[in-house]
Amino acid sequence: MKAVIPAAGQGTRLYPHTHTKPKAMVRLAGRPILGHILESLSETPIDEVVIVVGGTMQEQIVEYARSEYGDRFEFSFVEQENAEGLGHSVYQTRDAVGDERMLILLGDMLFENGYGDFLEAHASNGETDGSIGIKPVEEPQHYGVAEVEDDSIVSLVEKPDDPPSNLAISGVYVIEDSRGLFDALEHLVEDDVRGAGDEYQLTDALSRMLDEGATLTTFEVQDWYDCGRPETLLEANRVLLSQLETSDADTLTNSVVVPPVDFGDDVTVSNSVVGPNVSIDDGATIETSLVSDAIVGKNASLDRVNLEESIVGTNAEVDGKPTNLNLGDNSSIDL
Repeated sequence: MKAVIPAAGQGTRLYPHTHTKPKAMVRLAGRPILGHILESLSETPIDEVVIVVGGTMQEQIVEYARSEYGDRFEFSFVEQENAEGLGHSVYQTRDAVGDERMLILLGDMLFENGYGDFLEAHASNGETDGSIGIKPVEEPQHYGVAEVEDDSIVSLVEKPDDPPSNLAISGVYVIEDSRGLFDALEHLVEDDVRGAGDEYQLTDALSRMLDEGATLTTFEVQDWYDCGRPETLLEANRVLLSQLETSDADTLTNSVVVPPVDFGDDVTVSNSVVGPNVSIDDGATIETSLVSDAIVGKNASLDRVNLEESIVGTNAEVDGKPTNLNLGDNSSIDL
């Protein structure tokens, strides 16, 4: 089985941070989003990973994956030249995957469950062409939605105005019949059958598989975090930090650390209170400040600030008294 990670999205909901890095490379709880995905994936038997990249910053993903996980996985990188939807992204991997089974993992989604749990749940479904992770939600019209009868999916629809159920597709798919899925995706792309958002939707291809007689089953996902938005990125940061031991800053002077906190390398903290739920990247400096529920980027500088529920980008400088920020890379603010 191969893992497929679509990671070519532009990440517009995370501007300004994704002006200088791909969405999958936005950092939280000690590593980029992609790092959390690959770390969880490393606990499964899968050893081949296909990552879909795109845009001018794709080399950041390639370099990170190879340098940090090249000894664990054999990587293939497939370029999506035009962002035309998740279905279009997965379709780009048809040559790299071929007829092998695949585990599709969205490049901006993190889960409380490990991917090994999903593979075990899929295996327990018995003979099936694929399994899709689902979760009951309050507003299913914002998601792909599955209608299930007798443990099998009978219909799938993307962002329906009148949802047939409250079972949202959570963004993890185990596909046995990869050729059947690629044939369905080829039909959408070649015949220009676009769905929600005027894009080629993976949900529509899976629905076509059902129409052609495929059997698709489900497994339940616990909480998941769409890291494509600042508020859910911070929520995921809190959850992931709660699973880590608080590390030590390289330089900690007259300061208090309230766990959980993750310090990168060469972090300097003086006359400050840091935590809880703070992730601080390499080379950051925090002076005379209160920082909680925050993500602080590489080489960022905070001086005389009271920050909470904030994201401060790489090389950003904050000097003053703000209380809530979403400050991009290479920025400077004096309040």
